[in-house]
Amino acid sequence: MTQLSDFVGYELEQAGACENAEAEFAHLERAHILSQYSTGDHIRVHVAMMHWSVRQRDAREFAGQIVRIIGAATKTAFGLIPVGNTGGANVSPIKPMPLPHDLAAIIAQHR
Repeated sequence: MTQLSDFVGYELEQAGACENAEAEFAHLERAHILSQYSTGDHIRVHVAMMHWSVRQRDAREFAGQIVRIIGAATKTAFGLIPVGNTGGANVSPIKPMPLPHDLAAIIAQHR
């Protein structure tokens, strides 16, 4: 049976296959939305976002991911997540956001 973590892994694989930084980050954002229900997956995605920021030489994103890694490590297990949040430093780390329909269906099926 497929687990939510498998979908996170799929989005991370898709991100790694991208040759375009914008497309890569879009997959990381999708992975983030799916990862918010598992502390390990949530941290893993933020670390991937941090690595993306290093490759892009984006200091703002790097700093934002450090804060988000700490938040993911300390709050996810308690369900303190902003559902639908895309996880980048360009959005508030506490702002819930609408879920894309395809990801909402995946989450509903696996929660």
